[in-house]
Amino acid sequence: MSDGAGNAANGSNTKSMSIIVTKGTLDWAYPPFILATTAAAMDVKVSMFFTFYGLALLKKKLNLQISPLGKPDMEMPMMGMHMKMPNLVGVIPGVNAMASTMMKNLIKKKGVASIEDLREAAIASDVKMIGCQMTLDLFEMKPSDMIDGVELGGAATYLEEALKADINLFI
Repeated sequence: MSDGAGNAANGSNTKSMSIIVTKGTLDWAYPPFILATTAAAMDVKVSMFFTFYGLALLKKKLNLQISPLGKPDMEMPMMGMHMKMPNLVGVIPGVNAMASTMMKNLIKKKGVASIEDLREAAIASDVKMIGCQMTLDLFEMKPSDMIDGVELGGAATYLEEALKADINLFI
C-alpha cells in the first residue's frame, strides 16, 4: 500500500491534507474546520489556505452570517417541522440577519462547536493556516486584522503544501 507521493518523498508514514477555503459565510465555515480538526485528531498533517472570502474566517473578530439567497434547499427546523425559505425571501432586508440568528441559536441548542472554538482547536492541533497575501491586499486588509499564527503566502505557498499532500480539498 502506497503512502502517497508526498509521504514517499519524505519517508514518512504520516498522511497529509490541504484545504483551500474560499467561502466566509457561517454555513461554509463549518466544513473546512470540521474536516481539518478531525483529520488533525487522526494524526493527519493539515494545512488550510484561506483565499478570497474565506480569508475573513481568519479575522480576529468574526461576525459570520448565512444567506438563504440562492439556497432553495435550505430547511430550518421551526415550529416542529422543517420549513424551506423561498429564494425571494433572501432579498428582503433583515432576512440574512434573521436566518443567521436562527442558525446560531440552533448550533448552540444542539451543542455544536462555534467556528471560533473550531478555529482554536485547529490552532491547538497544529493545523497550518495560510492567509492569501493577494486577497489581503485586494480587500485592503492588514495582517494585524488576522488572528495570531497565520502565515501569509500566495498560490506558490499553497501549491508547495498541496503537491506533498495525500488529500486536497477545495471548499
